[in-house]
Amino acid sequence: MNRRNLLKAAALAPLAAAVAPAAYGQKAPLLPRRLQPGMTVGLIAPASNAMEDQSIDFAVDIVKSLGFTVKPGKHLYQRTQYLAGTDQARAADLNSMFADKSVDAIICARGGYGTPRILPMLDYKTIAKNPKVLLGYSDITGLHNAIYRHTGLVTFHGPIASQTYTPYTLGEFRRILMEAQAPTALGAPPPFEPKPGQAERANRITTFVGGRGRGRLVGGNLTLISTLMGTPYAPDFRGKILFLEDIGEAPYRVDRMLTQLWLAGVFDQVAGVVFGKFTDADIDGPSFSLEQIFRERTAHLKVPVVRGLMIGHVRDQSVIPVGGLAELDGDAGTLTLLEPVLRA
Repeated sequence: MNRRNLLKAAALAPLAAAVAPAAYGQKAPLLPRRLQPGMTVGLIAPASNAMEDQSIDFAVDIVKSLGFTVKPGKHLYQRTQYLAGTDQARAADLNSMFADKSVDAIICARGGYGTPRILPMLDYKTIAKNPKVLLGYSDITGLHNAIYRHTGLVTFHGPIASQTYTPYTLGEFRRILMEAQAPTALGAPPPFEPKPGQAERANRITTFVGGRGRGRLVGGNLTLISTLMGTPYAPDFRGKILFLEDIGEAPYRVDRMLTQLWLAGVFDQVAGVVFGKFTDADIDGPSFSLEQIFRERTAHLKVPVVRGLMIGHVRDQSVIPVGGLAELDGDAGTLTLLEPVLRA
């Protein structure tokens, strides 16, 4: 079942009523510790799960291969239809990993669907008292933005445990999460060596609006950002650099979600917009291209807008700190992290 079908099915499932905690101030973001070999990493599945246990075992081995000790979540191997166990179980695993002093960081096994269902169940006070790296992407976007909004903790949109890390992805993982230097480039495409009759095609950077903008990073998967709109877990977009990516969404659906953000005034609040990769955007019938949609929705902006950074459902994947202070240079097509997002 693909993510779009998961979202359709989820619309039929009842959600628990909840009251969100009061937002913490974000003048000084909470910084987790940088990763070091030998640390203990909690492995959880806060959204969907793999169909077979051996795929979860693969994720465990991936984390071990990165030089860490793995502590599986209590409910890591559970499945409830398209979810990795009940809402209560998935929330409990995340809460317990933050509360556990023996756990240094948390990596999500996969995305899929399910994080919006558990946002009211998260213990934001405990999370704020125990800042640590949280890594994942796609549906994990829900966790990143809710946690940053309600605790100020910087979390990381990047590779999950159930994927093979390419040399580029491994390099980005180490550079952002272990070396932790700033200033540093975010999402820059892999080097390409031009040759006669060859030019870069897969990872081209397109500037829609030039200029420079500075702000803290929010965003991630477009479907999840759209889902969070109007809830207490949506980002505060004011003065932020918004980055977006998605997979399996036809242009008209991307148009619909971007139009929602436009109508909500999001693009009038941000300091810049980064479109990462929008993969597997199948077109059936007459259609605008994604490029046309991106241009139409952002051409009126007075802030930089860039497309093509290595953010999203791609093999070569960068790590983007949600809550990190960055500068987007539309003319150069670069995104630069300006200050450290990890402490020693």
